[in-house]
Amino acid sequence: MADRLLTVDEAAERLGTGVRFVRRLVAERRIVFVKVGRHVRIADSALTAYIEAHTVQPARLGRPSYGRAA
Repeated sequence: MADRLLTVDEAAERLGTGVRFVRRLVAERRIVFVKVGRHVRIADSALTAYIEAHTVQPARLGRPSYGRAA
C-alpha cells in the first residue's frame, strides 16, 4: 500500500503545531515533502521520520555526580 500523503493542515495537526511551523519546515527544506502541482504534501512516513529524528531521550536517572568539593 502506498504511503498516505498529508496536507500541511493535517501534518500540523499531527505535530500539534500551527500550519506556519510546517510551512517553515518545508521552506527551509528541513522535512521531506512532495509537490503535487502547486500543492505541498508530506508523506506520513516522512513525518514519522522527522518526529523520530527530533525526539530527545531523557537524561539518565539518579543523582548527578558533580565531583568532590575542594
